[in-house]
Amino acid sequence: MFKFSSTIYFCLTIGLCFIWGNGWSQTTSVRGAVTDAKTGDPLPFVTVLFEGSSIGKNTDFNGQYILETNQATSKLKFTLLGYKTEVKTVAVGESQIISVKLAPETKELKEVTVKGEKKRYRNKDNPAVDLIRKVIDNKEQNRKTQIDAFQYEKYEKVQFALSNITEKFKNKRYLKNFQFVFDNLDSNQIPGKVILPMYLKETLSDFYYQKNPKRQKEIIKATRKVDFDDFVNNDGIGTFIGYLYQDVDIYQNTVYILTNPFISPIADNGPLFYRYYIKDTIPIEDVMCYHMIFYPRNKADMNFQGELFITADSDFAVRKCDLTVSSDINLNFVKELRMSQYFKQVDKGEWLLSHDNISIDFGLGKNGLGVYGQRAVSYKEYVINRPKPEEFYKGIEVEIPDSIGNKSDKFWEVNRHDSLTRSEKGVITMVDSIQHVPAFRHAMNLTVLVLVGFKDFGPFEIGPVNTFYSYNPIEGFRARIGGRTTKKFNAKFQIETYAAYGFRDEQWKYYIGAKKAIGKKSFMDFPQKNLIASYQYETQIPGQELQFIQEDNALLSFKRGINDKLIYNRAINVALQNEFANHFSYDVQLQHLTQTPGGSLKFNTGNYYDAGNNFPNLTTTEFGLTLRYAPHEQFYQGRSYRIPMANQYPIFQLQLSAAFKDLLQTDFGYRKVSGSIFKRLTVAPFGYTDVLIEAGKTFGTVPYPLLQIHRANQTYSYQLQSYNLMNFLEFISDEYVAMNVDHFFNGFFFNKIPLFSRLKWREVVSVKVLYGRITDANNPDLHPDLFKLPIGINGEPLTYSLERKPYIEASVGISNIFKVLRFDLIKRLSYLDHVNVAEFGFRGRFKFDF
Repeated sequence: MFKFSSTIYFCLTIGLCFIWGNGWSQTTSVRGAVTDAKTGDPLPFVTVLFEGSSIGKNTDFNGQYILETNQATSKLKFTLLGYKTEVKTVAVGESQIISVKLAPETKELKEVTVKGEKKRYRNKDNPAVDLIRKVIDNKEQNRKTQIDAFQYEKYEKVQFALSNITEKFKNKRYLKNFQFVFDNLDSNQIPGKVILPMYLKETLSDFYYQKNPKRQKEIIKATRKVDFDDFVNNDGIGTFIGYLYQDVDIYQNTVYILTNPFISPIADNGPLFYRYYIKDTIPIEDVMCYHMIFYPRNKADMNFQGELFITADSDFAVRKCDLTVSSDINLNFVKELRMSQYFKQVDKGEWLLSHDNISIDFGLGKNGLGVYGQRAVSYKEYVINRPKPEEFYKGIEVEIPDSIGNKSDKFWEVNRHDSLTRSEKGVITMVDSIQHVPAFRHAMNLTVLVLVGFKDFGPFEIGPVNTFYSYNPIEGFRARIGGRTTKKFNAKFQIETYAAYGFRDEQWKYYIGAKKAIGKKSFMDFPQKNLIASYQYETQIPGQELQFIQEDNALLSFKRGINDKLIYNRAINVALQNEFANHFSYDVQLQHLTQTPGGSLKFNTGNYYDAGNNFPNLTTTEFGLTLRYAPHEQFYQGRSYRIPMANQYPIFQLQLSAAFKDLLQTDFGYRKVSGSIFKRLTVAPFGYTDVLIEAGKTFGTVPYPLLQIHRANQTYSYQLQSYNLMNFLEFISDEYVAMNVDHFFNGFFFNKIPLFSRLKWREVVSVKVLYGRITDANNPDLHPDLFKLPIGINGEPLTYSLERKPYIEASVGISNIFKVLRFDLIKRLSYLDHVNVAEFGFRGRFKFDF
């Protein structure tokens, strides 16, 4: 589940404190939309011109336009062949919205009847399609990765700003202490809007690439950013922003924007999804180019629309591109998205990026509070075909020296590729000042408490609050209180603790743990190198595994079916956690665990309910090793756990563990091995597929609590990696293989249904298959010293092996309901004769996505 609390609250809470200001310069900014007066359809290519001047432009494919100039006249003229011309009055020197409806122009001809036939768009014999096919045929030679070696200097500027805040909001009483922030208002970056920068990050680096063997390295030379570290993880915010604003290569078939796959306008199959038109030929910096316009065949598909400028020579290279998206596509919280790229000829036949700019106006409503985000990248000092020695590429791909954040203002003035605006220069000072305002700090702390679940008291924080109350049939009402130290206490050492009490079983549960960072970084910073030790007495539902959610979360107190089996775990854990910058990691663990059955769960070797054969507990001391490799992994580092951001690269994990009989009171000896592979597959424009394959085996003869108890879910929340119609403790294996497949259509079908498309719902289908068995080595019927599998009071079996056939469940779902809800109808396809199982189920979950 992609959780939004630790990332989006940054934008939401800052928005409580900032405001739209009035324009102060004599710049005239006009924006609006042009539509057909009869049909209401947007009109593209309408000429919008200040009367008596040459200042103007055409409307885009959504009928929208933006004009900004210091030489405006008082009249704005709208013209389009076949429509009556409209002229509107402009308030010179102000920002304004002027939208018009053009009426079709009708002319009567005496004794002459003219019948027009609409010409059908076809790829065959279409010069625009012929041209785009030549671009496609030459993609490989124009793609920069086909060069044997190159290097360049890269300057990246990422900023976020508040926009679309009304004058009424500015005058709110609770904002009276924040008037100084208005000194940074900017009306020049977005025509027709005043924005207030609130986040800025600059990065200067050198990038190196080698084709054969493929190698690349980036050396960060300097970075500077605003600091909200008291409230959010700055590195996490930077990673999240980088994930949203990924590098765009239009020469690839699939382009990712806001984590969604789009088909490139020059994709190999582009003519199947786009309409192309040649408008004219124009020179761009003395290079003659074909000016091409394109837009999707289906405006609801996740595709671009815009303009391409293609070199009018044998290279057929992209010289420039301007891309946007239709307002009809299923993209959340995006009011406007624009991307532009400029290519320059570095060497004969080598067209490489010189500027790359993507800007997005986020918001919930059309004219409400918005957040404007922009990523601008420039590239210069290209060096072609001068490869570095092999030793240069050894080590990590991205080198970040410790001194990169200590550069002076003079350094940035000399080395940044583009100068900062006045408001951008002031944002760092403004952010530092606003964090000292008590009202701001109170608002941020309240937001952190509500969305993250922790109340900050400086060196110590209490939480998470959603675990303070929970319920289950064995413990009854369960109250819990806990907290942990923060970086203000010690950046390299953390203590965490909690205490909980069950009013039915009348037992205290508790935890005390410590984490010590090894090396220069803190205990939270990537790559982590931590030594961890803990002591815990706690309950666990056998087979319940939750992602990013504590088991005593109040929302999980409601469960279907019978939930009367618990294990009381008393555990001592010691672990060494070591990550590397290439996203390979290993964890070495030592755990001494005593398991005591609770509720109707029994540990016995005779009749299941025969008290004479009960074992009071099961003790093991286990040595473990976990290896994980997630190349190019991106994640947000939250306060309690990391939130991964899936990309195109697979994730591999291998777990090895062993216990030796009689060593440190161990009752049974065994060895375990398990592994998994996760991969996201993109099938644009049909969405994407997440595939998880895992397998495992236990060697030795051990009782069922030490075997693989398969992940089950008896809550009403949909769990991605659990079996949502399987009961707790229903299936156990000592060897197994499983595959989960989830396909997200991103509204591909719903978007094509009238009225339905307005809901912006998205389709999801899933299939989960599990096959396994309990071998003779661990069959309690063949080994009298092993615990019997759980049965009901009437003797009916409750726990099974999977020897006969696989467990299968499938689901169809609708996500993006109100932009955050997902509901699935699930069907169980096998083992329907088991006790207390349902063939169908209905589950829901929160899911935030763009």
